[in-house]
Amino acid sequence: MGSGASKNTEEEDDGGGGGQLYVSLKMENSKAQGELTPHIYGSVPIIGSWDPSKALPLQRESASTSELSFVVPPDHETLDFKFLLKPKYTNTPCIVEEGESRLLAGGSLQGDARVALFKLEGDVILEFRVFINADRVSPFDLASSWRAYRENFQPSTVRGIPDVSINPDSTALEVLCPSESLELDLEHYEVPAPAPSAHSSLVYAADNAENPRSLSASGSFVNDSTPKAASNSPKDSSVSAYGSPSAKEMKVIVPDSSANYSASGLLSPSQQKDGQRGLFVDRGVGSPRLAKSVSASSFSVDLKLDARTKNSMPAAAGAVAAAAVADQMLGPKEDRHLAIVLVGLPARGKTFTAAKLTRYLRWLGHDTKHFNVGKYRRLKHGVNVAADFFRADNPEGVEARTEVAALAMEDMIGWMEDGGQVGVFDATNSTRVRRNMLMKMAEGKCKIIFLETLCNDERIIERNIRLKIQQSPDYAEGTDFEAGVRDFRDRLANYERVYEPVEEGSYIKMIDMVSGNGGQIQVNNISGYLPGRIVFFLVNTHLTPRPILLTRHGESMDNVRGRTGGDSALSESGKLYAKKLANFVEKRLKNEKAASIWTSTLQRTILTAGSIVGFPKVQWRALDEINSGVCDGMTYEEIKKNMPEEYESRRKDKLRYRYPRGESYLDVIQRLEPVIIELERQRAPVVVIAHQAVLRALYAYFADRPLKEIPQIEMPLHTIIEIQMGVSGVQEKRYKLMD
Repeated sequence: MGSGASKNTEEEDDGGGGGQLYVSLKMENSKAQGELTPHIYGSVPIIGSWDPSKALPLQRESASTSELSFVVPPDHETLDFKFLLKPKYTNTPCIVEEGESRLLAGGSLQGDARVALFKLEGDVILEFRVFINADRVSPFDLASSWRAYRENFQPSTVRGIPDVSINPDSTALEVLCPSESLELDLEHYEVPAPAPSAHSSLVYAADNAENPRSLSASGSFVNDSTPKAASNSPKDSSVSAYGSPSAKEMKVIVPDSSANYSASGLLSPSQQKDGQRGLFVDRGVGSPRLAKSVSASSFSVDLKLDARTKNSMPAAAGAVAAAAVADQMLGPKEDRHLAIVLVGLPARGKTFTAAKLTRYLRWLGHDTKHFNVGKYRRLKHGVNVAADFFRADNPEGVEARTEVAALAMEDMIGWMEDGGQVGVFDATNSTRVRRNMLMKMAEGKCKIIFLETLCNDERIIERNIRLKIQQSPDYAEGTDFEAGVRDFRDRLANYERVYEPVEEGSYIKMIDMVSGNGGQIQVNNISGYLPGRIVFFLVNTHLTPRPILLTRHGESMDNVRGRTGGDSALSESGKLYAKKLANFVEKRLKNEKAASIWTSTLQRTILTAGSIVGFPKVQWRALDEINSGVCDGMTYEEIKKNMPEEYESRRKDKLRYRYPRGESYLDVIQRLEPVIIELERQRAPVVVIAHQAVLRALYAYFADRPLKEIPQIEMPLHTIIEIQMGVSGVQEKRYKLMD
């Protein structure tokens, strides 16, 4: 809004328009103290008749701006007023602005007072910028606004704070709540995120990587020689020019091979015993009355997959499962296990990329682990390692770094031999000698794809260096931040002197892709379903910070009745939430002009988004609720009574259970993959209004929750989950707008 008032038309001056004066006021000060609340009072009853106790508060619009809008009665179109500051938490006197009263006559502001000055204790002057706008509005527009206000002005059941879309008169405010409660600060609605969420605060990504298998119970490395270690070590003792450690020099403690890995909840006991179920991962668990195909049974027997092969199948449905079966039947043995080996200088986003890729592959159903060589090095050699440790002409440093790299690679290969599918090997791997060592170790055991991250943007590199000093355990004990920056620059220079870009084997090069503003991606000798999905994912990721808001639709009539599925309208409670959500979105995304609203194609999400204005809305069929097939519209009690076998199958395994002629959670995950890719690609905020099962699957992706936990994830009604994505990873906040 500009200062001054808008000009009236000739028709309005003659009274032909029948309009009334609508005044909007704003005050802005980035340094204002939070305990002082801006108010307005003046010559007409609506703003207190010069009684400071009846002054109208300005609503907080942002951290620095407050706003108030009101209608001036026709018989009071000459308006004298002033601004004042009221202490929020004490009974001390109000502070009235200095100078003459402001005069608004006939819709025009007299004078050019764009600043309001307040004298505080000690003759301190507090200055606010003032924006005043006055417009004529028709009675029809006023009536429409009043109806919207009356519908929305209902006390919240969370804090007793009313949601206000249009400022009411002071009398109504005094009846419903104290004037200070009108400021709907979003933090008033914030509630704690669930305890298992590891991403509600900043976590260094490498800390979430795998721990070395060769750690003793005390956390230190131990030595021994075991047959298993020997089987994982390089066949040729000359693998590294610097002398990689032999298997006899360290102990690699490997879990019992008879124990199946279930980090992602991949195999139930019944699956481990049943070869057919281990193969046909797309089957679903439900519909026990439907006979198994004879051809399918013979197909399973003919394959004769060994235990390790069956364990390497992903817990997945659709295309992922079909591709996995094809790879098992047609691909070389080593292609059944995939190693993504990161390459790049420090501060190029390798660990962030590794963690993000690990999270994506786990969510798709692939048993994936992240092995960070830096974590191995810190556990074996401590965190207080100077930059000289990373010099190429330091034989002791080279040997120590080669040793921990070989150990991490041995651990990864050993894990794959026990059934793991995709290992993400996170280190600089900046020389051909190091990469040749890794390829030699992987021969006949897994397929290696190098993933090189290159960045030429000095601004991004500088930002990454400073983030590294803030978050990395290498500098956690340092007290001098700038000394840490200098040490890291020296470390970086040591790597730059010997860096050799990848030109060998299968590789993916990401060149200046971090910012999301273009860049290049180069691929060489990449084939197969999973490598192709990885390339597609990497093309669409970036580090631009932006929030993603997840919320269920408002309560529906089927929610009230306890019925599954359906396409019912909102209950009265759901309609109220739709208005509260619109108020929340307006405040949270007020300055985000490129934000968008995504809903499913079902009317309960569309109606929930109906009150949100100013943002484009996109309907996704992929966001529709899980298809409950023949059970659609039934209550769970009815399913238990009429279809007890289905009810019991679902109770035993909600992740894999597929409703007859419907879907399983694994099916939902597969159809949500395009949504995840698009959320990763977006650079502006997105509000996703969807359904319980769908949001459980989406939330599990961002929170890196195991597949087996997805059906049990809490996803309450009338709650907003804010996922903040950016260079520091993923953080979470929750807002509960009503019970």
